[in-house]
Amino acid sequence: MRGGALAGSPSTNALVALWRSEAVRALRRSKVAAVAAIVLVLAVGAAAFASWVAPYDPYDLRSLDLANALVPPAWLDGGRTTYWLGTDDQGRDLWSAILYGARISLAVGIASVALAVAIGVALGLVAGYAGGRVDALIMRVADVQLSFPAILIALLIDGVARAALPQAAQSHAALAVLVVSIAAANWVQYARSVRSSTLVEKRREYVQAARVIGIRPMTIMRRHLLPNVLGPVVVLATINVATAIITEATLSFLGVGVPVTEPSLGSLIRIGNDFLFSGEWWITIFPGTALVVLVLAINLVGDALRDALDPRAR
Repeated sequence: MRGGALAGSPSTNALVALWRSEAVRALRRSKVAAVAAIVLVLAVGAAAFASWVAPYDPYDLRSLDLANALVPPAWLDGGRTTYWLGTDDQGRDLWSAILYGARISLAVGIASVALAVAIGVALGLVAGYAGGRVDALIMRVADVQLSFPAILIALLIDGVARAALPQAAQSHAALAVLVVSIAAANWVQYARSVRSSTLVEKRREYVQAARVIGIRPMTIMRRHLLPNVLGPVVVLATINVATAIITEATLSFLGVGVPVTEPSLGSLIRIGNDFLFSGEWWITIFPGTALVVLVLAINLVGDALRDALDPRAR
């Protein structure tokens, strides 16, 4: 009885359904995608639990010692086993800094994509369902924004925020400003995708029936249209997390991203760039490698999800 109850429990059924889903099947069919998924899970887990995985806390200024600055990796002459990837110019353990930096990069990437999805999906639903002048206005704003590079828009918003906020509040609001800047630069593709799907779905019988019985437009969009237009958005959002991470790294490399006291992968690369040609190559090479591996894993998993969830790719 207990075994039968366990086999039919909701959690077990959910795991079985997940294992048999098209997304997991796509990962199981492709060895490259499966390896990328494992790497991504390990990277996200290590970044999320950096406080327990990392041997040092790079944010704790009391633990920093300039006497430990620029220590090479453990396998080179002068290296130490306590700093197996070496240290940076402030004496921070590079392995610990990469784990904490990956956590910030992932947090900014996921949060900015979530905000961009919320804005883009809402505007795309309204534009596709309302049509007429509302549709024309939203799409013209989207067309104008597409004429500017995402980095330029993010730099513009970041500059306006820095000019508007007091000097004391800028460091505390840096992450929020960075998330809003990246989201504002990337909402257009979600809006256009949802608008196209909404134009198709709103002509179907179930939407016409909902209109006939007097359901309000907002309810129709939320309950009937939204679940049927989210498929492409999920795949697009997965791939765009990698783009958002690269954007964050670019902004941090340019010095307008996260504060120096909270290093992301981009800021670590920027710090190491100053020492690249003086022989301390590990300060920039290892964070750069971590960024490449993380973005590549996300892109490979996103490609597998796209092949699984897009009927035209089957």
